[in-house]
Amino acid sequence: MEFGVLGPVVGWDVGLVDLKGPRHRAVLGRLIVARGRVVPVEVLIGDLWTVPPAGALSAVRTFVAALRRAIEPDRAPRTPPRLLITSGPGYALKTENVDAWRFEAAVRASLPAEELLPELLSALALWRGPAYAEFADEGWALAERKRLTELRLRAVERVAEARLALGRAADAVPELDAHVTEHPWREDAWRLLALALYRGGRQGDALAVLRRARETLVSQLGVDPSPTLARLETDILNQDSHLALPARVESGGVWEEAAAVYGRVVGGSRARIESSVGLLRSLAVTGGGGLAAARRHRLAAVVAAEELGDPDLTARVIGAYDVPAIWTRSDDEAQAAAIVAAAERVLPTQDHPSIRARLLATIALESRGSREAPRLDEPRLDGPRLVGQRRVSASRAREAALEAEELARGLDDPMLLAFALNGVFMQTCYRSGLAPQRAAIGTELVALSQRHNLFTYEVLGHLISMQAACATADHTRADEHAQAADALAVRHEFPLVAVFTRWYAALREDTPESYRAAASLLDDAGMPGLSDGLLPLALAAHAVRHGEPIPVADYGPHTRGMHGSPPPGLLLEAYWALTVHQARQSGDLRLLAKAQAALAPAADEEAAGSGLLTLGPVADYLD
Repeated sequence: MEFGVLGPVVGWDVGLVDLKGPRHRAVLGRLIVARGRVVPVEVLIGDLWTVPPAGALSAVRTFVAALRRAIEPDRAPRTPPRLLITSGPGYALKTENVDAWRFEAAVRASLPAEELLPELLSALALWRGPAYAEFADEGWALAERKRLTELRLRAVERVAEARLALGRAADAVPELDAHVTEHPWREDAWRLLALALYRGGRQGDALAVLRRARETLVSQLGVDPSPTLARLETDILNQDSHLALPARVESGGVWEEAAAVYGRVVGGSRARIESSVGLLRSLAVTGGGGLAAARRHRLAAVVAAEELGDPDLTARVIGAYDVPAIWTRSDDEAQAAAIVAAAERVLPTQDHPSIRARLLATIALESRGSREAPRLDEPRLDGPRLVGQRRVSASRAREAALEAEELARGLDDPMLLAFALNGVFMQTCYRSGLAPQRAAIGTELVALSQRHNLFTYEVLGHLISMQAACATADHTRADEHAQAADALAVRHEFPLVAVFTRWYAALREDTPESYRAAASLLDDAGMPGLSDGLLPLALAAHAVRHGEPIPVADYGPHTRGMHGSPPPGLLLEAYWALTVHQARQSGDLRLLAKAQAALAPAADEEAAGSGLLTLGPVADYLD
């Protein structure tokens, strides 16, 4: 259970939790403000009512009881609550899962600029509106609202500082310009804006900003600029060496420099934000460094669009990043959650089927690996579900994928249909035995892409088909698709394709040496969602296949999947096969039965649907 106060007070588990009326939310908000300390009942009553009614004490108890049912729905009768506890004269909320606290930790973090920037952007994306939005006039919320608002302003300035430290001065200008316009008393923001303009080759604009800062401070606050601002003006006039642009970070390299020039040419922040997504799409397929840089700038573009308060722009920025995705685990789950939340926020404002399809496909793609998947016959949900800053449920993600596909099939837009099919593919791993469905998606993508020259999606279609053929042990067909993907990658310079085809070759050889050789390609791939723990997992699968003990190793994100709690994804059958093996070794009949039931739909397949490693025929694990 998580709680959100950076906007209206909410709670969410899989989706939003029904917190009943405003008094219930007020009690929850007041307890969150207390940060785990006990709030006496008398204090709650005084905070809830200016003139408490006769039944105030009973009402508070009723509110607390209703909140407990909402936030701990599975608590057995007559067992003590774990979250909203009674202690002495009052109540306390025992949790660390509050968006405001995660936000505060990110703002106060001491990290290198390249690590701090994505942390801050993800933290700023947690905001859904003013803190404790519906309690703006309540005395108990006033100090905390002010504190969080100040932290948010500081976070914007720390983002600018990080961008300047990384040599991305042009990226910092639009947000800082809006920031000083809205908050003209913040001298550090004026300093950062002038410095960003100067480092972006705009010395005249930098001096004009400092003059505007002086005029604003004198006319509105009656104070002169600080010595720091005055000294900066002198240093800019003298072109002092300490103002020089720092060395650019390696990732992004030439593209970063081109983007800075591009930003000056395009002009307005809206045009720049929207058109920059095209650059990011191209950057994402250029290699590991480019993919990592694109991932980092993508969230920044979404956040910048939202901060402009333009839902149409935000929807276009989110939906324009239609980069094909093949792996079913996110490279950055926090960023994926932020993008999904932004897409869900803007979706209700969009009526055009093309824009809606792109937003829905984005939700499906970025929710890869979500748990609690639906059945095929599960009824569709009624409309979009607003979510907090976290991954949506698997049922919502699959619903989004199917709706995106339905909308795309009604439009004459091959690229949009390919994007929607990619989202459907990502949500076709929620149970075992679904390789035929993925094979059909791969076949359609290849045919669609060949008709319309969609090279990146043609590669995706071949890789999906290669994976699906592995699941049926049709290695002749898998070889053909791997070779076709490699040929396209060479012709169109898609270096990341070789990661997947080389791992497929390792699967065919199925030796520890082949897996280790394939793992060497992961070092610079920029895909931690794929690389983390993959080599140990492949070696474990090889050991099981050859009757050897599973090596003791750090399996990273695969640890839970190997022990009976696998997430949806292309490794699902492999996880369950490993679980069966270990349940047999330990004699855990309950876990063995659970794993065999999960594997049963794939009885005629191989535990090799990832195209990366194999545990052989699923039937071997169903004895």
